[in-house]
Amino acid sequence: MNKQVLFSAIVLASASSFSMAAGHGNHDVYADFPVTVKGYKGDKKVSVSYTGQMARHVLHNSLKKLAGKGNGAANEKLKAEMLAYFEGQKGLDIVTPVSKDGFAVKQTKVDDLSKGKNLIGKTYKGEISGWPGAMTGPEVIKFMIEKASSTEKGFDPLTGYDYGQLISKFAMGAVFYNQAVDNYLDEKLEADNKPNNKPYSDGAYYTGKEHAWDEGFGYFGAPAHAMKLGPNETYNIAKQKPEVFAAADYNKDGVVDLVTEMTYAHAYYAADSDKSGKTEYLHIIMQAFIDGRQLIADAKGKALSDKQRSELKAYAKVISENWEKVLAEAVFKYAGSVYKDLKGLKEIVESNGDASKAFRTYAKHWGELKGFALALQVGKENLGETAVKLNRMIGFSPVLLGNTQVIAIDNEGNYIQGPSESMEEYMLHMLKVQKLMVDQFGIQARKNDALASLGDLSDKLGSGNSAEND
Repeated sequence: MNKQVLFSAIVLASASSFSMAAGHGNHDVYADFPVTVKGYKGDKKVSVSYTGQMARHVLHNSLKKLAGKGNGAANEKLKAEMLAYFEGQKGLDIVTPVSKDGFAVKQTKVDDLSKGKNLIGKTYKGEISGWPGAMTGPEVIKFMIEKASSTEKGFDPLTGYDYGQLISKFAMGAVFYNQAVDNYLDEKLEADNKPNNKPYSDGAYYTGKEHAWDEGFGYFGAPAHAMKLGPNETYNIAKQKPEVFAAADYNKDGVVDLVTEMTYAHAYYAADSDKSGKTEYLHIIMQAFIDGRQLIADAKGKALSDKQRSELKAYAKVISENWEKVLAEAVFKYAGSVYKDLKGLKEIVESNGDASKAFRTYAKHWGELKGFALALQVGKENLGETAVKLNRMIGFSPVLLGNTQVIAIDNEGNYIQGPSESMEEYMLHMLKVQKLMVDQFGIQARKNDALASLGDLSDKLGSGNSAEND
């Protein structure tokens, strides 16, 4: 077992010691926890409910898909359609995931999952310092939506922005990660916030703590039966690969339920890291969610004691710390992709070749890198100097072929470009980003690891060059 997994297992084992003794840990699926609300008179037998979170996953997936639908001209219809998914208009069709050959899904409308849900109301409201223009989280996404609607398939070659990737990766952090770790698994675990001896709301069939915990779980995006799946299966469920349909269809009703059987967002990226065989983020996070939910159920509708809440907070800490590592792994992975893309681009440019295809790939990977880097900064913890270094090394845009980069946005929403470092110096930045993720977050999967080149490239460029703006 590697050090990262061993550390998390030790923390989880410590958190679980009381619960196992009390009879917890007998679930391996996030389902079937009984109704414990005192005085409940309805017909519900199971208290689990996180349909609103899954509706938001579908809104996000659909928004990302729409971001690639532009034809290169100003398109008010597309802009309005994208905003409808961000703002949660009624009656929306699910754009993706939808049924395909060998992989049938149950729902076709967002409202089939949960009515009245949106993304904008749950988006991180603080200022996003890593994006130009001093905007809040919702303002950044709305700005990106407007820009995306005027591009060819979501890509702007003048700035190198891939808006589908930027919107998706940032929104997953600003909505799902932020809401889970800085709300439902944070202040809502306090004694006087959504107490366990009262329904979450009048007439609800779940207690305050039951539903708060469920909502945190929903934002992670894992199938309820993820403990029974390997990382490759979990990953390929999101891809809707026919060969994993049987694994996805846990209740064997012939369709994949988008609430309980689909993989979304950070659960997908946890599985991606775990495919390396070096980490177990998905199962560590899932087990902590399941054990925490069992602890709440075992309270049988009574207020949690300080000891129980302390144990619940320990599970929440395991979830939050490993979720943060999933994001850091993604930053590491795509910094490595950008490094390799730049290396290839440099060779094409020096040989006077056609760089258009390679530049498009570079822009895609940069969008993923930037989106995840922004997402990493909207969690429970203030990353401080780490965030400053990350934002400075990545910049506001990829370094373009003429050694320019976006440096600001004017009052009319137009991008301002200025001189940048060379491609080779930017390559050094990418290696330093990878090193920062290792040093600050202790990540272990390290996909696309290019750190072996750090010393040689640093020596080649020298210590007094512009690459030292980190």
